[in-house]
Amino acid sequence: MSLARIPPIQCLLTFEALARLRSVTQASEELFVTPSAVSHRVRQLEQIIGTKLFGRADFSLTTEGSEYLAHVREGLAILQKFPSASAVSGKRKLRLAVTPTFARSIVIPRLREFTEAYPEIDVTMQVSIPLLDVVAEDADLTVRFGAGRYADMEYVCLTKDVITPLASPTFVREHGPFETAQDLDRVALLRSPLEPWRSWFAANGLDWPEPVDGSQFNDIGLMCDGAAAGMGVALVRLKLGAPWLDNGSLVRLGSSAPFVTNVPSPHAHYLCWRTGMMDRWECAAFAEWLKQVLA
Repeated sequence: MSLARIPPIQCLLTFEALARLRSVTQASEELFVTPSAVSHRVRQLEQIIGTKLFGRADFSLTTEGSEYLAHVREGLAILQKFPSASAVSGKRKLRLAVTPTFARSIVIPRLREFTEAYPEIDVTMQVSIPLLDVVAEDADLTVRFGAGRYADMEYVCLTKDVITPLASPTFVREHGPFETAQDLDRVALLRSPLEPWRSWFAANGLDWPEPVDGSQFNDIGLMCDGAAAGMGVALVRLKLGAPWLDNGSLVRLGSSAPFVTNVPSPHAHYLCWRTGMMDRWECAAFAEWLKQVLA
């Protein structure tokens, strides 16, 4: 058996506790982890061994689960006789390259959930903007934003989004009301090569060229900060703009106006990796977790 496919001891301990106690809450209390950590570990174990361990919501074991439990308990009993053999030699290292605003808006607010579920994994996060050729070297997993055609990597689409114009409440009061799409012709439009205006213009029947004047940003988060400071109107993906919308520093334009505010972004976020990387259980664990939180 490849060492990369041996389940981590934490997954085995969690499986044994859940099979014995038949309660996620009790298993989490015994193991001093969160209930979500229990669920994550069992799911990861099932993925590693390729077998469904629990059959129903009452945590009764499948036939394969009962057989596997016997082996797990035998193995744990042997390790308990030789404590040094079961000692953790070191944490698994996961190097993650993420686009800045995706990290700020989506990954960081949820990352504690992952580290609690997998305390044996240390995450190193690096900034990467592949669309602008700013690429982190030697990353195990990379989040890219683009069209999804990456010949050099395997990949899966994480999330698609819609783009909509956002501005600060003060800017809207001073320059509004925005009753039609044409009203944007009289205000400053913030620009970014990561989110061109032309898709939004076309969806609203405007034949305007891409703006060439005005402040430009190579990071969506910086552009949101600029819009929050009253510099102009920014075209932002709603999921990435959520922190600014939630705290009220940005608002949507034309919520009751007769123009199309939400337009599908021509790009999406993709999780990318080199061939064979998913054989490492820590990479597979993070990929599965990220897909679940974005579902």
